Amino acid sequence: MAGHSKWANIKHRKGAQDKRRAKQFTRAIKEITVAVKEGGGPDPEANPGLRNAIQNAKGVNMPKDTIERAVKKASGADADNYELVTFEGYGPNGIAIFVECTTDNTNRTVASVRSIFSKNGGSLGTNGSLEFLFDKKGVFVIEKEKIEMDMEELELELIEGGASTIEKEEDYLTVYTEFTDFGLMSSKLEELEIEPKNSEVQRIPLNTVELPVEDAKKILALIDKFEEDDDVQNVYHNLEINDELIAAMEEEG
Repeated sequence: MAGHSKWANIKHRKGAQDKRRAKQFTRAIKEITVAVKEGGGPDPEANPGLRNAIQNAKGVNMPKDTIERAVKKASGADADNYELVTFEGYGPNGIAIFVECTTDNTNRTVASVRSIFSKNGGSLGTNGSLEFLFDKKGVFVIEKEKIEMDMEELELELIEGGASTIEKEEDYLTVYTEFTDFGLMSSKLEELEIEPKNSEVQRIPLNTVELPVEDAKKILALIDKFEEDDDVQNVYHNLEINDELIAAMEEEG
């Protein structure tokens, strides 16, 4: 998991300065819309899903007034109607890829996802075919600079809040919980007055596949193609993100 979280945080830092920001805003607004419609209304105090969605929107530096407009629109009669759909398939060299989408036009999304797979040496599979390769986990990213308490004390508190793994990087802590403990950890962080940079349920690969750097870069290019699609919210895969691959991608900028 360490390589995956490190690569995600590198992308997050780089993405704040380029075209990814617009896509991050679009995703955050969709997440807010779905949370309001499916999670119980526009009050974040009574809607944990919306609370997380707003937290994630803040994590990508979305302005407060933009967040408030998104919540207001989502609770109105003219709100967009989004459907959550997932796709499973394989990229080159048998790398498993799980794509989560939020769409207002399923036919368009199916065609787009199928096209991205087929044009990049992959194939779309049937739903449920890859479910067993991933485990749903709560994932919380915390900026170290926002932590005021002793690190050992914090770790004990996080374990009490359901942390199964805590990964330390230069600027971040990435905390993993079982899917069923996601709410428990959210409450624990609120109690500690720590606002995570990001908190969400992710699909973590149970096992990863290591490829030569040039082959692995093709998989990451395919992941980027999916992430550029407006309907795609998240992409998960079982490619091993090792230090050699991270170094090669950082060199390319």
